[in-house]
Amino acid sequence: MKNLMGAAALLLVQAATTQFSQAAEPDGLVLAPGFHASVVNDGVGQGARHITVRANGDLYISTNAANDGPQMGIIALHPSSDHKAATIEHFGAVDNGTGIRFYKGALYAASPTTIYRFSFADHELVPAAVPEVVVDGMPTAGFPSRSLVFDGKGGLFVSLGASGNICVDETASKGSGPVGLKPCPALTGRSGIWRFDAEKTGQKFPTDGEQIATGLRDMQAMDWSRDMNGLYGVMQNRNGTARLLANKVSNSADDDHVAEEMHRIDKGADLGWPYTYYDGYLNVRVLAPEYGGDGRTPAQGNYSTPVVAFPSHQSPLDLVFYDGRQFPKRFRGGAFVVFRGGAGPELATGYRGYDVQFVPFDKAGKPGAPQNFIEGFAGHDPSYKNPGKAMYRPTGAAVGPDGSLYVVDQNKGRVWRISYNGGIDKLTP
Repeated sequence: MKNLMGAAALLLVQAATTQFSQAAEPDGLVLAPGFHASVVNDGVGQGARHITVRANGDLYISTNAANDGPQMGIIALHPSSDHKAATIEHFGAVDNGTGIRFYKGALYAASPTTIYRFSFADHELVPAAVPEVVVDGMPTAGFPSRSLVFDGKGGLFVSLGASGNICVDETASKGSGPVGLKPCPALTGRSGIWRFDAEKTGQKFPTDGEQIATGLRDMQAMDWSRDMNGLYGVMQNRNGTARLLANKVSNSADDDHVAEEMHRIDKGADLGWPYTYYDGYLNVRVLAPEYGGDGRTPAQGNYSTPVVAFPSHQSPLDLVFYDGRQFPKRFRGGAFVVFRGGAGPELATGYRGYDVQFVPFDKAGKPGAPQNFIEGFAGHDPSYKNPGKAMYRPTGAAVGPDGSLYVVDQNKGRVWRISYNGGIDKLTP
């Protein structure tokens, strides 16, 4: 497993020479050979997050008004036969929650505090019925995003991020840097994943659910793999670690070593926040500096090891396993990871992310090295990979009934449909 982590991280850090189709694509996107992008809509406004597709092909988008724009509720798009949005509607007041999924014909959508279920009559685009409350009482403080996943066996999983970047004692002296709280209070009632009954209404958080994982900083990218019969997620990891280590070692590990961690999440999993983080350079979980770590000391404890360690600060916002039939067989059962892109002071070289990557899985559930699948969202000049300059920032993806992949952007609410046209079928030389 250690060699796998190192190979995956090294491949991405060195920017592996992935080959792409040279055919012109809309918005300057660069796709893997044999794939084509088409624009579904020009844009529905700032703040789009996740996207889900109804069995009849209608698209539904969650929004995040708190961070990115005016309140828009849920956005519904009805595409015509040429896959263009013929009708666009807004409904409800559910926002800031990210999670949106269909289950047994009903639309489930999350706000920071509540999971709602919308039922449809026939083929209406906007549900006329009043939504039902499935789960209520989730905490309002801390990271507001709530991802939703169904296991197909009656389980509804919801992720709750932590209270902040790290967990510190505000009363402690700051002379030697932040001091971590232990136990961290954010590990009680949040910073984890809970399982609820997918069909029962009126459930209360957390008493009516079962906590299956702890130690999450923030996890918006989450999905169920039918092939591997398990829950997977990619965690957005901590910021500012190099600064916290500056007084501990002369040549401290920098923030580039802090991996964005992809986990298989089984019952009882502990992903390590806030006491630890996974170092993608050393390929080991290390003790966090607020708890005495120096960037090298391995963490002691029963913590989960990531199945893939992505390089730091890419902002993974969505994960979708490909269960369609349109793409070549080697894509089936693999995972698409949507990276919104890193943020911070403007850099001439830009930040990582602003792309969609593909992680292949073999029949035994072993992941291969991540591969670039779609690039160019920000623009082709590396300097555009900055939040203030990027043309687009992808935030969500979903597989359509025909096997196409839909991708949504947060800057304008633009949606692309990715289809396979045949031809050369390889991602790497």
